[in-house]
Amino acid sequence: MTYLAKPKLHHPTLGCNAMGFTRRDYEGKISTLCAGCGHDSISAAIIQACWELDIEPHRVAKLSGIGCSSKTPDYFLGQSHGFNTVHGRMPSVLTGASLANRGLLYLGVSGDGDSASIGIGQFVHAIRRGVDMVYIVENNGVYGLTKGQFSATADQGSMSKKGVANTDSALDMVAMALQLGASYVGRGFSGDKAQLVPLIKGAIRHRGAAFLDVISPCVAFNNHAGSTRSYDYVREHNEAVNRLDVILPRARIEADYAEGRMIEVEQHDGSVLRLRKLDAGYDPRDRLAAMNLIAQRHAQGEIATGLLYVDPEAGDLHGHLNTVDAALNKLGVAELSPGADTLAKINAALR
Repeated sequence: MTYLAKPKLHHPTLGCNAMGFTRRDYEGKISTLCAGCGHDSISAAIIQACWELDIEPHRVAKLSGIGCSSKTPDYFLGQSHGFNTVHGRMPSVLTGASLANRGLLYLGVSGDGDSASIGIGQFVHAIRRGVDMVYIVENNGVYGLTKGQFSATADQGSMSKKGVANTDSALDMVAMALQLGASYVGRGFSGDKAQLVPLIKGAIRHRGAAFLDVISPCVAFNNHAGSTRSYDYVREHNEAVNRLDVILPRARIEADYAEGRMIEVEQHDGSVLRLRKLDAGYDPRDRLAAMNLIAQRHAQGEIATGLLYVDPEAGDLHGHLNTVDAALNKLGVAELSPGADTLAKINAALR
């Protein structure tokens, strides 16, 4: 249970990253989710990604809303900042925190109910403004906390555990993120850690609005025949458009001579996304192609996963607003009260 702390003793043979942390240093409390829940696999992928990227835990701010997914920040990065907001309001709280202190890495964790229903307006505006963040939706297609009703992302025609068919059209949050201008868009599967960890690493290294939709089966209410969010269905209908890795600037670059074409996309911090195409002719730098691919695969009953779109030249909200580098709580009187002459010039510019 979450009130039981994990042992702090580490086995002496555990490997350390460049910051001197073991993987255990990125863990949180003991999960209270159902055994086999896909959300726990996503938490493990976040832990692995942060450890491999040598991220200092105290430089991370993790924010969430309400729902099974929004409980998960308690299960990873226990030494990081955390804020659990009200239902659907995570994006606006994250935006405010980011504007107040751009020196932290902002990780927003939400669910399909939290972001696609009550919080959809919040999701829309955070993405279109280009807030510098990693926005992860743990998507299981049901409301797990209230016993398995269909969520807004449940596919039309999918069956509930009780055999009821969903008659409503589904919201595709990846398609929405692309249309709204997100500059890093991917879809993963909680049961495919080899693909998910690099997706998260790339999102962390990206500057701008990075959005990841991770299909995460609910073992209690949505892992049965007829569900399009079950482990079996996703494995049978998963169409991976690429496999990727993140190469840090200091790391030795090793050539990969496996069959298939490979492209490299440099990120703002100098790290490189290395993508090996599995879908012939697919280019993740083409937003329109990504939107078309999603629609085509959906029409065929397939789920496209991988890095669907990336804009290596994207800006973010801080760039748009020309904000200062220093955190607002570190600004002194001289910066906050520049004098009557400066105030007069600002007022004159607004007339």
